[in-house]
Amino acid sequence: MKKNKIFFWSLTVALAGFLFGFDTVVISGADLSLQELWQRGEFFHGFVVMASALWGTVIGAMFGGIPTDKIGRKQTLFWIGILYSVSAIGSAMAGDPWVFACFRFIGGLGVGASTIAAPAYISEISPASDRGKLVALYQFNIVFGILIAFFSNYLLSGVETDAWRWMIGVEAIPAIIYTLMVLGVPKSPRWLLTKNNDRAEAAKTLALIDPQADVESQMDAILADDASHAKNETIFLGKYRFPLILAFLIAFFNQFSGINALLYYAPRIFASAGLEESTALLSSVGIGLTNLVFTLAGVYLIDRLGRKQLMYIGSFGYIISLSLVAYAFAVGWQGMAIPIFLFMFIAAHAIGQGAVIWVFISEIFPNHLRASGQAFGSSTHWVLAAIIPSLIPLLFTKIGAAPVFGFFAFMMFLQLIFVWKMMPETKGVALEDLQKQLIK
Repeated sequence: MKKNKIFFWSLTVALAGFLFGFDTVVISGADLSLQELWQRGEFFHGFVVMASALWGTVIGAMFGGIPTDKIGRKQTLFWIGILYSVSAIGSAMAGDPWVFACFRFIGGLGVGASTIAAPAYISEISPASDRGKLVALYQFNIVFGILIAFFSNYLLSGVETDAWRWMIGVEAIPAIIYTLMVLGVPKSPRWLLTKNNDRAEAAKTLALIDPQADVESQMDAILADDASHAKNETIFLGKYRFPLILAFLIAFFNQFSGINALLYYAPRIFASAGLEESTALLSSVGIGLTNLVFTLAGVYLIDRLGRKQLMYIGSFGYIISLSLVAYAFAVGWQGMAIPIFLFMFIAAHAIGQGAVIWVFISEIFPNHLRASGQAFGSSTHWVLAAIIPSLIPLLFTKIGAAPVFGFFAFMMFLQLIFVWKMMPETKGVALEDLQKQLIK
């Protein structure tokens, strides 16, 4: 019963990840239609139309830790659902690129804040032995949302008039469902104790999580850990340098794999490989399916093999697949070779970085700084996620796809060195014990 409750609450909160994935990728189906509709040039299309949600995500990630701490994980997650709903409806009804960009920006705020509130909530209600796979439900829902967005785009591409409006507007349905569902989860007991000073409510939630546990002892341990840190501390103090560097580097390498560039422009990349438009959209569905299957493998393995082992597997897969993609574009291969190599790339990402990043960042900071630590890691991720895809149309036009993918392959070699030399293993370690290991 205990595990069923925790799983259901974790899955409900992780649906914020479904909307994250859907919102991030649904724009790929509208890419070429919007460029043709609002002909403002490659730079305007990349930075304003396509990346507007990403710029919102940057702001949401930078400041999402504030409501996550002030009003709580649960309330923040509720308002994230509102942002997604408003964004989907407004973007679908937009009549010019600036209005479209504004509503996409609002959805981006939800995406950025969700990368803080959702993993923080799940990590704080999960037992150490299951924390990896429960937090990884968030990543699973991201890739499930990506798959559904690709599939939805393919199905709606046949709509004769303004198909792009249907592609983007359909997100409102799962957004509203999620917003209602999240009202049914309890508040985080660690937040109730350390941020809201509500011992009675925290005791009720802890008793729901594990009726057999010694609730008073659990609360005393959480409060003792919190009392050992000064209330005015920030993540930028010298003793938190190591977890700060870890959060920065894992987020940095996540985006320099080129993952968001591929997800945003998958149909365009496949078209440049010689595939027809409908085949390119269908191949994008293949990207989503591959992502889903290997994310499931990552969720299954993350508490068995550990975070570091999955990062090793993913790093080698990145290097091989991205090198093959770069070579294929360099020699002018056409047909299905490039899609197959990109499926390999997605598999490497899903079982490695994709499964690990949000789990790892949610684990390495102490309780009282978890939201701000995640905000830092998430902000790093989303600043790069906004910049890199924004440049893709321009880079593909100016220097071609081969050098771009070759650069991504080189960056993944550097990631391999980071995993080997710096990354600690956090599998199966209680959050409070991790703090003692990582804080010097």
